[in-house]
Amino acid sequence: MTGIGVEMGAQAARSRALAVLRVRGRALGVALLPAAAAVILLAGGATDHLVGEGWDTARWVVGVLAVVVLLAAVGIGLVVARARPATSPTVPIAEESAPDLYRMVRDLADRLDVPAPSSIALTPDCDSWLEDRAHAAHGPPSRPAPDEIAGPARRSHRRTPVAPVLVIGSPFLWWMRVGELRAVLAPVIAGTGPSAQPDIAAARRFVRGLDAAVAVASTSGRCPLTRGICATLGWVARLLLRGCREHATQMERGVAAAAAERAQAVDYGLRIVAQEQVGLAYAGWDRLLTRVALPAWRMGRWPARLDAGVVAALTELSRRDRLAEGFASRLGERPACDLLEEPGTIDEAASLLAARLFHGGPAEAGPDWAPVDWQAYPEEVVDRTWRADAARLHRVLDTLGVRPAPGPHTPEPGGPTLARVLDHLAEPAAPDGAATDTAGPAAQGSGTRGGTRADSASPTDEPVAPGTREAPGARGAQDAPEAAGIADIADIADIADTADTLGPPEPYLGFGDEDDAVPGTERSAALAAGISAELAREEALVPKGATAAGQSPESALWDDGGLPLFPLQPPRTGRELLADHVTAMVCCAAVDTAGAVPALDWLDGPSLLLGGERAADLGPKVLSLIEEGDPGPLRAWLTASGIRPEKPVRLV
Repeated sequence: MTGIGVEMGAQAARSRALAVLRVRGRALGVALLPAAAAVILLAGGATDHLVGEGWDTARWVVGVLAVVVLLAAVGIGLVVARARPATSPTVPIAEESAPDLYRMVRDLADRLDVPAPSSIALTPDCDSWLEDRAHAAHGPPSRPAPDEIAGPARRSHRRTPVAPVLVIGSPFLWWMRVGELRAVLAPVIAGTGPSAQPDIAAARRFVRGLDAAVAVASTSGRCPLTRGICATLGWVARLLLRGCREHATQMERGVAAAAAERAQAVDYGLRIVAQEQVGLAYAGWDRLLTRVALPAWRMGRWPARLDAGVVAALTELSRRDRLAEGFASRLGERPACDLLEEPGTIDEAASLLAARLFHGGPAEAGPDWAPVDWQAYPEEVVDRTWRADAARLHRVLDTLGVRPAPGPHTPEPGGPTLARVLDHLAEPAAPDGAATDTAGPAAQGSGTRGGTRADSASPTDEPVAPGTREAPGARGAQDAPEAAGIADIADIADIADTADTLGPPEPYLGFGDEDDAVPGTERSAALAAGISAELAREEALVPKGATAAGQSPESALWDDGGLPLFPLQPPRTGRELLADHVTAMVCCAAVDTAGAVPALDWLDGPSLLLGGERAADLGPKVLSLIEEGDPGPLRAWLTASGIRPEKPVRLV
């Protein structure tokens, strides 16, 4: 039954490949149609059958049209044939650095009776596939095998098909065992059989060429004449892609079905268990990137052992989650990374590539883009992130004109204290009758804290409308700045205008929008806008990516596009930025005044250890402060934890 299924899938794929090639044939026929008409008209004139002024005009018009169409067809054909197809960014694995892995792959190919992949590469993702890199732009073509029977005259014209490259997700090598990896790769390697079929290979080359031609036509920065030619090229390529899209999709499905049927004869029972590990590895990898790696990338550090971190994260998950109890017992078996000669070096290369793809970091390490080990992560990333955020928070407070209120227990009045943040974000309570008293002109223009406001400043006020710019202090422009601790409304407008001109991440000019309907106080909104602008200004000064100098041909193509190619998260909103910065300030105060230490949680990222236990209940108290202006829960937590908010903290 398996042989029948393989044959049916291969036949379905071949029939769809022929349909794709028929689209190419029809396009060629349309291009030759004006030339055929011109030949008929010229032959009719030469034999005195089509004579007269009208036929002469028709011959000239059709002849010129035929020449133009033929030239356009030749140009488009050359672009489709020579344009460089897109390739996935990968870390190449030489056979010398992984002889056991190559041996296992070739053994699988022999058992499946298919050609072995030409080479192996790793990708920082939880997926595996075959990628055709036989195009001349991807490197020198492989030398064909000698043919003594054909003789030297015919030997130079023979072409042997180049097998595709096997791309393996790097997390698989570290989390999976050798048997599980072999079971997962079996259906992937089985796809080299249909790929060697001439019709399928030709159809794939045609589709990849069209896709590359569309990319060439979409390149900007050309002169008007070239833009017109590229527009025509892009229109024709897209038209042909639409014509063969459905056939190409069904062809790939047929190839996958044939490969899956063929692979059922190899480690089928183990593959069912291995698929569970695929889903678990994907969950651990995503969690590691978003919670652990992303904070380090933002600080100019990239973890050099991301794949090893997946094992630690999933092991921690198996310790916490009873549903994952059986997964830790697998760790006693031989891991697939033992198939590599130097797994640490390859892990470092894959980690750097992950930082480039998901964050847009430089292609090489440098003073501002240095690797970090997991042992140094708490000091190099967690502590530095907290103190950088705390410093940014106090810079914005300085910009807004917020001055610390000196107290009897403040050792250094004017220093960067947590009390300054708490006092500013706390919603001031209006005195009795303040909302009903009538303020005189002198009181309204005095701008002192003793002045009254026409709208009550009590915590029961209606929240600021989401998405508005009233929050910085548009109510009562005469007295609101001083009453709220803000120097001048123009400062907020300047901050907002600066954020508008700096581009992504998008500044947060209100405290809510359609997707973020949580209300906040005026002071929180103003501070969130200032932090957004300050962060955007800092990120605009950081160079992204790298120049093309020193890059390999494989990476030069995707280096031309915008990085990161796959952003992990959208830009943080103002509420999220403000919450992160206030939390960082609290953590700095805990470290400096209560003996707390920064730590790394494999599943949740940076964390604070108080007395050896993780402080997991801090988030709701910070949100209560910034959303409701209520510092009570946070102050109670600080007192219970022995943290002194009035003492200055050390900043970066």
